[in-house]
Amino acid sequence: MHRAGTMLLFALSILFSQAWSIDYPSPIADLPSLWTNNNATIPYNATYASGSMIRAILVRQNPGGYGPSFACGFICAAPCDRFLFAVFSISVGYTSAAAINASTPPRIVWAANRHHLVKENASVQITRDGDLVLRDFDGSLVWSTNTSGSPVVGMNLAQTGNLILYDVVGKTVWESFENPTDTLLMGQSLRQGKRLTSASANWTQGQFYLTVLDHGLYAFVNGDPPESYYQKRFNVTDATVESKMNISSGGVKNGTAYISFLQGSLSAFGSLNNTAIKLFDISLPWPSSAQLISLEDDGHLRVYGWDGISWEPLADVLDVYPDGCAYPTVCGEYGICSKGQCSCPTGNSGDAPFRELDDRHPDMGCSLVIPLSCDLIQHQQLLPLTDVTYFSFGDSWATHEESCKEACLKACTCKAVFFRHQNDSYGSCYLMPKIFSLMSYKPETIGYNLSAYIKVQRLPPPPSSKDWNVTAYHVGVPVLVAFIALLILIIKRTISKRMQEDDPFKGIPGMPTRFTHKQLKQATNNFSKKLGQGGFGPVYEGKLGNAKIAVKCLRDIGNGKEEFMAEVITIGTTHHINLVRLIGYCSDKLHRLLVYEYMSNGSLDKWIFKKNQSDSLSWASRYKIILDIAKGLAYLHEECRQKIVHLDIKPGNILLDDKFNAKISDFGLAKLIDRDQSHVMTKVRGTRGYLAPEWLTSTITEKADIYSFGVVLLETVSRRKILDSNQPEGGINLINLLQEKIKVGQVLDIVENQNEDILSHGAEMIEVIKLAVWCLQREFSKRPAMSQVVKILEGAMDTESTAGSEINSRDEIFDASSPLSPVPVSAR
Repeated sequence: MHRAGTMLLFALSILFSQAWSIDYPSPIADLPSLWTNNNATIPYNATYASGSMIRAILVRQNPGGYGPSFACGFICAAPCDRFLFAVFSISVGYTSAAAINASTPPRIVWAANRHHLVKENASVQITRDGDLVLRDFDGSLVWSTNTSGSPVVGMNLAQTGNLILYDVVGKTVWESFENPTDTLLMGQSLRQGKRLTSASANWTQGQFYLTVLDHGLYAFVNGDPPESYYQKRFNVTDATVESKMNISSGGVKNGTAYISFLQGSLSAFGSLNNTAIKLFDISLPWPSSAQLISLEDDGHLRVYGWDGISWEPLADVLDVYPDGCAYPTVCGEYGICSKGQCSCPTGNSGDAPFRELDDRHPDMGCSLVIPLSCDLIQHQQLLPLTDVTYFSFGDSWATHEESCKEACLKACTCKAVFFRHQNDSYGSCYLMPKIFSLMSYKPETIGYNLSAYIKVQRLPPPPSSKDWNVTAYHVGVPVLVAFIALLILIIKRTISKRMQEDDPFKGIPGMPTRFTHKQLKQATNNFSKKLGQGGFGPVYEGKLGNAKIAVKCLRDIGNGKEEFMAEVITIGTTHHINLVRLIGYCSDKLHRLLVYEYMSNGSLDKWIFKKNQSDSLSWASRYKIILDIAKGLAYLHEECRQKIVHLDIKPGNILLDDKFNAKISDFGLAKLIDRDQSHVMTKVRGTRGYLAPEWLTSTITEKADIYSFGVVLLETVSRRKILDSNQPEGGINLINLLQEKIKVGQVLDIVENQNEDILSHGAEMIEVIKLAVWCLQREFSKRPAMSQVVKILEGAMDTESTAGSEINSRDEIFDASSPLSPVPVSAR
């Protein structure tokens, strides 16, 4: 048996390595294999004129001699201090490995570690367990194929550029073609649920991505949430097939749709009874025998042809706009695109509130002459823009134009507002927390009336005095501003010096243990094991004695001091079983660190949003977690000397211990409210989707946490994110979807993957959803107190008898004029 397996592997190696000179590195590697990223252990390398370098561990020469050859290994850009493990095209000779053509630069077609580039002496290995792993120079794990336990016996770089792990009979176990990065090669597919993500200039992950959703092919620019700038919907001409595949109503379900890069076209397919049904074709130019398609850092999807020496761009694939103005970054932030030309917004009175970032390159974008400041929000204005629109509009609500403008002026994070008129001054309001490129349009081309406004900052008016005139004002204000800036600089330097010498919490009774930075550096093994990324900095695993700890490092001491003090004072003096315990802190020179108890099961979002539902939390576990969160919030709101409002309740801030007990964490945004205060005024803070509607007025009570808790309830029950751009139209916003399902009496339709455990607890889930609806009332005074929520969850109080008709009457809760939609701007 062993002899037969050996002969089979020998035959496979001959088959795979055909037309390859013996002097080249093989396109095949057997298990186990280990390569270290240095010239001593990887002799097949080349340095290019640009300063970039490759170290090839597998090479596959094109046997025809015309198309590109492919290599797999380490690649870097000048100054070559960081490397990708990647597949890249190269130009080679036919006699020896030294004949790599260094005049033709390589092109990356797949990369493993764009999120974490590695250094010299990093390693890649096929382990005996069948896993391909990449480790940095210090041995830390960077990436793997996660195929441990699979019957992998080797790795092959195919002629197509596909990197393959295979088993003893040659069957593919893992392949790079099924895990694309920014490029599709000939014969490669992009399947539903996968993404092409652009690469930035430094090879890290870019801000654009292309994906296949239920209804078609979509391109997005990353935002909060991502914004779509291209859509091509599926088209089925056969009515029978359309009916069976449910294209028109619900899209292609269960991840069965995909696009394939074929000879001469980019084609979309759906699967019906194991048969591929073509959904659309995008024809491509075809002057050469080898091509690739790449999503690039400007948002364009370009097709390239091999001219025998190098890759040449042939055409854009996406039909976005006749002159390209609908690409999100074509003119940079705030830039207005008109017939391919870029300019900055101008004021009606001839003033210039914006300036070009680079007058030689108008497409770099614009910046405000006076930056927006939340501290001077009362001196902000909306500048009207004539015949200007945007490439994409997100969530909206129906209101009057003046109310729409007022909402933007009150929200610190609103940068611009668009109002689409329906009749008179009533219509749809869109608040924009981020501005990419704008574009000019002719009113008759879009078929509706659109008003656009962009927020600008004004200086405070001069003090009234008979002796002041216009000249004095224009001379005095800059001098005053310069004086204030100098004063702020002196104050900051003084505070910075004191921060280096003093402990800001010295003398405060009941505070946790103070550690030095050196102690925490040793405890975390030089901050080597990262657990995750919090709202204000990374979190690392450490050990004090035999006890594990989690250490959070604030990224920016200057901007993070307020959050640091808030978190230490808030959680350091409170103690509850459902709050993460603060063990200590570090206030050592410019280092600000917080030391928490270690929560072995991580954050709630990693469990409720798992793609593989088979090992996710049971309903009983999720119900217990919901109750734990409620108890923690009830303690903060009602049992402390001052009311503590968390202001960032979300699954990522709910941590789970080894027994899945839930504890609230991350108090960096918390506010303290005296018992005799009804509310506080504060700038917008929190996370989009979890923000209560009253944030538009910045008047906040503890009921803002209760709204966020209602969102977490829905997410925990449904296992769906509150905002998910990968969902079909109508399902992106979970609250809006719930509205529709309640109207038709199908509440449990919002639950993902309804297994037996879920179906047997349907009645309980409906009761929890009712409780969520109560917490999500638009009027904060109608929301319950957290002590009421706890009693309902413990069975000591009935939802209907407490909330009355508000919960039972669907029409009252989901009135069309007052939808249960989250606040449309974000502070983070």
